Amino acid sequence: MIQKIISGGQTGADIAGIDAAISCNIPYGGWLPKGRKTENGPLHERYTGFQVMTRGGYPKRTEQNVIDSDGTVIFTYGKLTTGSAMTQKFAKQHKRPCLHVDLDIVK
Repeated sequence: MIQKIISGGQTGADIAGIDAAISCNIPYGGWLPKGRKTENGPLHERYTGFQVMTRGGYPKRTEQNVIDSDGTVIFTYGKLTTGSAMTQKFAKQHKRPCLHVDLDIVK
């Protein structure tokens, strides 16, 4: 049973997971960079379950979310790129389970 969804609040799969958690009444949270930054601007205020980092930006946010999670799922179309590759690196570094789902292969 899923007890909580941890996310970095980024656009795409991160927010899709949070929206699914909200819709299913599953607790959610995680760390956001200072200013609630995403690639599309600040994360909307309706997402109240997050904590904001005081410093460190995306890499520190990503590492803390991996540390706080029991496991990580990364969804991509194709190979891992910058942010997703960093997430996998932190999962290995902190000995956390990590599943990469390449949606170009899983059809």
